Amino acid sequence: MAVKLVIDSSSDIGKKEAEKLGIHMISMSILFGDKTYMDGVDLSGRDFFEKLIESDELPTTSQINMFQFEECFSELTADGSDVVAVTLSSKLSGTYAGAAAAAGSFPGKVFVVDSLNASLGERILIQYAVRLLKDGASAKELVEKLEDARHRIKLMALLGTLEYLQKGGRISAVTAMSGAILQIKPVIAIMDGEVKMIGKAMGSKKGNNLLIQLIEKSGGIDFQMPYATAYSGMDDSLLQKYLKDSASLWEDELDHIPSYCIGSTIGTHIGPGAIAVAFFAK
Repeated sequence: MAVKLVIDSSSDIGKKEAEKLGIHMISMSILFGDKTYMDGVDLSGRDFFEKLIESDELPTTSQINMFQFEECFSELTADGSDVVAVTLSSKLSGTYAGAAAAAGSFPGKVFVVDSLNASLGERILIQYAVRLLKDGASAKELVEKLEDARHRIKLMALLGTLEYLQKGGRISAVTAMSGAILQIKPVIAIMDGEVKMIGKAMGSKKGNNLLIQLIEKSGGIDFQMPYATAYSGMDDSLLQKYLKDSASLWEDELDHIPSYCIGSTIGTHIGPGAIAVAFFAK
């Protein structure tokens, strides 16, 4: 029995990449002013940050609802296939709830996995799912392995600015201003499905060093599993600097380190100038 994989655009896997992987991506809607864009379809990561920087107000994102999932599941199961959907953390969005509600109309045919992550963390779980499907995993085997592996994922990001956390109401204007004056670079992580601050450093160099230390303390990187790095903004210069600084983590293990642009789901809250790393801990 064929198994088809469904994902959402918060994984920062766009439509074209999803098609190459042989999976099905449902896009979230992003509203800038009075104009709506489809995340990962007609709005790339670079385009998103260009609009974010120019905008006085934060954009709003619309979660994928039950009816969108029902339509997708109906189409994909029509030939008798099973479906596994992997979604953005249930603690960050109602998207998982919408998918789970829709799956109720397809008992024994559609299964939903809460990634407990977002962006890069969600991406590497999906990449693992693609690998398992190529190895012939059934839908139930896939769900079991993904739900077990998701707890090993570490996603950490060094932020370039506190401005967008302040705009989103997550910190006060005074805290953001103080951070800018002192050049404070916070490190955030997704832990148990939620975004949490796990460290602070003064200046980019100390921030890079702190991120390296936190990765080393996390249990080590399992290079047999998917891994990824990312940047937010218009270019990857800060990420390249970090990769040079952190060469000791990678150089004996990898010839190439995959990197991507962070998309709208996380990008709205962290703004440009961030770097991120996602991996499975040993």
